[in-house]
Amino acid sequence: MIRTLAYTHDDQLLTDVPLNDLCESHIKWYWVDFNKPTEEEAVLLDTHFHFHPLAVEDCFHLLQRPKLDHYENEHFFVMHALHPNTFAAEEIDLFLGDRYIVTFHHNYSREIEDAWGKLVNQIKDARKGPIYAAYLVMDKLVDQYFPCVYEIEEELNDIENNVSADSIQTLMDNVFDIRSKLLKLRRTVVPMRDLLYRIINSDRIHDMEELRVYFIDVHDHLLKLSEMIESNREMTSDLRDSYLSINSNRMNTIMKTLTVMTAVFIPMTFIASIYGMNFVHIPELELKWGYFAALGLMFTIGGGLLLWFNHKGWFK
Repeated sequence: MIRTLAYTHDDQLLTDVPLNDLCESHIKWYWVDFNKPTEEEAVLLDTHFHFHPLAVEDCFHLLQRPKLDHYENEHFFVMHALHPNTFAAEEIDLFLGDRYIVTFHHNYSREIEDAWGKLVNQIKDARKGPIYAAYLVMDKLVDQYFPCVYEIEEELNDIENNVSADSIQTLMDNVFDIRSKLLKLRRTVVPMRDLLYRIINSDRIHDMEELRVYFIDVHDHLLKLSEMIESNREMTSDLRDSYLSINSNRMNTIMKTLTVMTAVFIPMTFIASIYGMNFVHIPELELKWGYFAALGLMFTIGGGLLLWFNHKGWFK
């Protein structure tokens, strides 16, 4: 689906303007959005707008890293949106010229919808030109990163407090799942941060000087997100190390218990095995108190070992 939005010299916003009418003299600038375009619609990037072939090619080779390319007549941006449930990156391409902005995305984008709606409802924003529309798209994209990071922080707090009383193995699995999510976020946020840095320091984008402060604000948000992601990654590392230490300590306790039990019963087993042999001439077998003496010896040795282990601090 292709939709259009045009801002005229007489301060009006027009929607659903035919593509062939967008270059008329009364239109100051326009926005064309390719939302889930068909093959016939996607070809218009080349046949109607005549964008650079490399930029058009990048629109169909998913998933490109967020970047900025300058061409003779347009600036091409590759940006990422995040799926709120899977944290998977979804590519959004943007062409920016002096009189236009063209967005291209294969999936529905709530961020594009929000930016489009804000521009339609506030005509004063349309007066700032196509670069402001590009800023709105980037700002909405970055704003949607925050809920993903906040969700991860809540999961980390639940794991740290173990409100569900889960086993260590379950907690470890959750920690590694969160680390995987953080990696996905990092692969999006860091390149987007670098992209905004390039935009801020670019002198090739028209009207950038007037709106640079807006893009600086988006860059600041990305810096904050990067710090939050790194902090959460460090927290997952600490949790992982803590649970590994707890699990190792638990295994050591189990092994120590088994060792004590083995050490206590080995001499008892030795004594029982001697008098359990089938030789005819074993003098102690004929003693009236031999059975009780053997038991007493076993318990004495076992008790003595337990007292010695306790003296060594094994039970502390």
